[in-house]
Amino acid sequence: MKKKIYISDLANYTGQEISLQGWLYNKRSSGKVQFLILRDGTGYLQCVVFKGNVSEEIFKLAETFNQETSFVVTGKIKSEPRAVGGYEMDVKDLKLIGTSFDYPITPKEHGPEFLMDNRHLWIRSKRQLAILKIRHRIAKAIRDFFDMNGFTLFDPPIITPNAAEGTSTLFEMEYFDLGKAYLTQSGQLYGEAGAMALGKIYTFGPTFRAEKSKTRRHLTEFWMVEPEMAFFDLDDDMDLAEELIEYIVQSVLTDRKSEIEILERDITKLQSVKRPFPRISYDDAVDILKSEGVDFQYGNDLGGGDETIISGKFDRPVMVHRYPAEVKAFYMKRDPQNPKLALAVDVLAPEGYGEIIGGSQREDDINLLLERIQEHNLPRSVFEWYLDLRKYGSVPHSGFGLGLERTVSWICGLEHVRETIPFARMIYRNTP
Repeated sequence: MKKKIYISDLANYTGQEISLQGWLYNKRSSGKVQFLILRDGTGYLQCVVFKGNVSEEIFKLAETFNQETSFVVTGKIKSEPRAVGGYEMDVKDLKLIGTSFDYPITPKEHGPEFLMDNRHLWIRSKRQLAILKIRHRIAKAIRDFFDMNGFTLFDPPIITPNAAEGTSTLFEMEYFDLGKAYLTQSGQLYGEAGAMALGKIYTFGPTFRAEKSKTRRHLTEFWMVEPEMAFFDLDDDMDLAEELIEYIVQSVLTDRKSEIEILERDITKLQSVKRPFPRISYDDAVDILKSEGVDFQYGNDLGGGDETIISGKFDRPVMVHRYPAEVKAFYMKRDPQNPKLALAVDVLAPEGYGEIIGGSQREDDINLLLERIQEHNLPRSVFEWYLDLRKYGSVPHSGFGLGLERTVSWICGLEHVRETIPFARMIYRNTP
C-alpha cells in the first residue's frame, strides 16, 4: 500500500519533490507569483506557484481556485521559518479535484447562529480544528490514564429501563412491546456491576439530559468518562480524580502546543494544575459564599454563580465534598460521622468553568439503599438487578463522572460549550 504524505510529515521530506492533497485555505497573488495555503487536516502549507516554474495552463488553473477548492499539488519542499508551518513548497504541478464557489464562511465576522447553522463547514476553520484536536488529545489522555492504571473499558447500554439521576431530565421513547425506555443519563449504575466483576472499570460514551437549560455550560447530548472502583472510599475517589485531571492537562500542554497558541490560551493558568488540589467541605464552601456577601441558603445545591465565586479563590481545581444528602442522588452513601451529609464530591474548574467532575462513595448496604429508593419514590422493580450487587458480596466502592465537553471548554478557554463537540445538541438546536 502506497504511503500517503501529509503536511505533518514534511520534516522528513525537506529537499524532496512530493505530492500532497487537500483544500485551499487561503490565497494571495503578486503578479507572477501565487501563494496557495493548503490544508489537509494535519497542518497548513504555503505552496508557491511561480509563473516561470509552471506551464501557463497550470498558472491559470491556480487563478481559478477559490476557498475550499480541493486539489493535488506537486513540488519540492524547503524549510521556510517565515511561512505558516515552517515549510514551503515550490510548485511544479497542480491537479483540480473538486471546485468550490461562494463558500459561506469567509474571514469576516459571522454571528454564532450563522456559524452553528453551518457547523458542518465551520469545523474546517483553523480555530475549530484546534479545538477538535485538543478534544481528541483529552479523550486519548483519558483512555491512556485508565489503561495504564489497570482499568478495563466497560461499555454500558445507551438505552435503559430506568433513571440513574432524576426522572425529570430523561429522554423517553417507546421500546417495542416492553413499554417505555430512556436514553441514558449516565453509565454509572451499570459501571458498578462492572466494578464488582472486574475491580476497576471505566465507561466512556455519550449521555443525555433533557434539562431545559440555556447556559453556556449545558448540552443535551454530551460525553462522559465514568470510572467505578471496588474497595475505594471517598478519599480514594478524590485521589484518583485529581490524578486524572493533572494527567489530562499536562498531556495537552505537552502535545498540543500549537493548537493552544491558535486559541491564544493563557497557559500559565494551566501550568499550575498540579496535585494536590485544595479540598474543602460543603460547609467551607458556604462560608466562602457568605464572606463574599452571597445570600446562600444552607442546604441548597451550588449553582453556577456560586461555583464561580468558590473556584475564584484557587489557582487550580477545587474539590468540594460532603454535601447535604437531600440535594444528592439516591445511591450516594451517607457520612457515618453525620448521616445528613452524603459522601459526595464535585470538582470545580478554575476561571469560572464550573463543575467538571461529580462523584461519590456509593451506598453498599442493601437496606439503606432500599430506604433511599423509597424516599425518592423510585420503582423498586427496575432496580432489582442493582440491588443484587449488594446481595452478593457487597463491598465499599466509589466512582465519578467527568464531562468531556466542560473539560475541553475549560482547557481551551472557550466561552461556550457548543464549540467543544463536532455537532452540538441544545434545547433550541438539533441540526445540522
